[in-house]
Amino acid sequence: MELILKQDVENLGFKDDVVTVKNGYGRNFLIPTGHAVIATASAKKVLAENIKQRAYKEKKIIDDANQVADALKALEIKIAAKVGTGDKLFGSINNINVAEALAKEGQEIDKKFITVTTVKRLGKYDATIRLHREVTIDLPFEVIAQA
Repeated sequence: MELILKQDVENLGFKDDVVTVKNGYGRNFLIPTGHAVIATASAKKVLAENIKQRAYKEKKIIDDANQVADALKALEIKIAAKVGTGDKLFGSINNINVAEALAKEGQEIDKKFITVTTVKRLGKYDATIRLHREVTIDLPFEVIAQA
């Protein structure tokens, strides 16, 4: 079944992508929840026209995302956490903690756009931040012992 996505769907595609999914997934989830519409010939023509009109706006959005990416690369993020014996943490560090650390530095990034493997020890790690479908960066951060 061919569908046109009306909004981003994780692990499937971005808004205005034409995707092929199994009939049940499309009919029982994507279409009823408003995530997608059936890709008919007329819907594809309308989509092509919308994409053409949006190309200029998209360029400006990508430029803005690149500026934010440059600002993020200049930051040095350190997250303080409680530590037990050795370098093991009490709890863990995840995307929420990275989003809070970025907010303290003046960069508001939604936690759902940040991907971090769960961190349970002190050290240096990388977080992947998706600012736009074409702009993703790897942000290094360090987990340090809380004083």
